[in-house]
Amino acid sequence: MSQQDQIEQWIQEIIKIDEAKLTDKQIKIIQAAVEVFAEKGYAASSTSEIAQKAGVAEGTIFRHYKTKKDLLLSIVSPMMSRLIAPFVWNDFKEVLESDYPTIEEFLYALAVNRLNFARKHLKLIKILLQEIPFQPMLQEEFKKHIGNKVFHRFAEIVEHFKSKGQIIEMPAPSLLRFSASAMIGLFISRFVIFPDQPWDEDKEIRDTIQLILNGISAKP
Repeated sequence: MSQQDQIEQWIQEIIKIDEAKLTDKQIKIIQAAVEVFAEKGYAASSTSEIAQKAGVAEGTIFRHYKTKKDLLLSIVSPMMSRLIAPFVWNDFKEVLESDYPTIEEFLYALAVNRLNFARKHLKLIKILLQEIPFQPMLQEEFKKHIGNKVFHRFAEIVEHFKSKGQIIEMPAPSLLRFSASAMIGLFISRFVIFPDQPWDEDKEIRDTIQLILNGISAKP
């Protein structure tokens, strides 16, 4: 399935959530907003640009959405609660429920799984990566629908590998914050900051895992 087909599929799902209220013009506005927000980011996007892409007057956007932020939330909030959460969890569950002999193998399977997921839904994932750090409401949506569920399962996995002597004795939240920061940095570099740079994905994944496991200090 092409990237455009993936976008259309997600747009159709958003429409279904609020089918009784969305007009044809709103559908066009949402589709255009997804494209523009993903390409330029929320801050650099303008409602006039979205209106032009949607083929509507800019005033039409403000008749349906009071502000540009309302337009963003109308896209991302239902995505988070009704679409992304099930997609993330269902696709993720196989990795989280599998029994890996080492923490390195688990982290590798995790990174490959999430990179493939992001690649399938790239434009919408880019919106989330770009906007979650700056939108408190989106942060709450993420924690409510995804973060807490995934965190508890990760904490169990951390304790499992600690019991096998493969992870240092440190509180699970601290270990998860450090590991997640490295993995998210890998994703942002790949899809947001340097999307067109030459990229050896397997090497980048393995290097990131080694940094997580060993840090950056030279061993004596």
